[in-house]
Amino acid sequence: MPYIINNEVTLGKTATIELWPYNSLKPKGFVFFLGTTFTLISIPLFNVLGTKVFWGLFPFLFVTLMGIWFALRRSLNDRQILEQLTLYKEEIVLIRQDPSGKQKEWVCSPYWAKLRIYEREGPVTNYITLSGNGREVELGSFLGEEERKDLFDDLNRLLNNLNSKA
Repeated sequence: MPYIINNEVTLGKTATIELWPYNSLKPKGFVFFLGTTFTLISIPLFNVLGTKVFWGLFPFLFVTLMGIWFALRRSLNDRQILEQLTLYKEEIVLIRQDPSGKQKEWVCSPYWAKLRIYEREGPVTNYITLSGNGREVELGSFLGEEERKDLFDDLNRLLNNLNSKA
């Protein structure tokens, strides 16, 4: 599950939920995949090594390898998103860090916060939003369909605990 609840809401305590996108390709896997791709792409070059055909094929194979490297690197960088939702007794704070490192912050009173799930009508299935303070923000849009449903259930439980303790 690409989110974790650090602590539950109990008497006067806070709960923090951290969400991140699932990343199946770790840095070691990135290096292994590129090394394997380079090896497999270079096998046909061994037959034509030292000929003019080698120099005819080499630029295309090099561009292919660089294209794969660029696409995987871009995908890895785009996955560097972190959402941190902290539930205090007197306020809710959402901080979202984009892949560029830029942070956006949203603050609301737990009393006015409304958690909604759009099962079909959102941009994705089980689209979760939290509204309050005149604004509606999305949560975990990068998560899978079932993960968003589980997140909604957990958030709903935490918000109910927080409002019942107030």
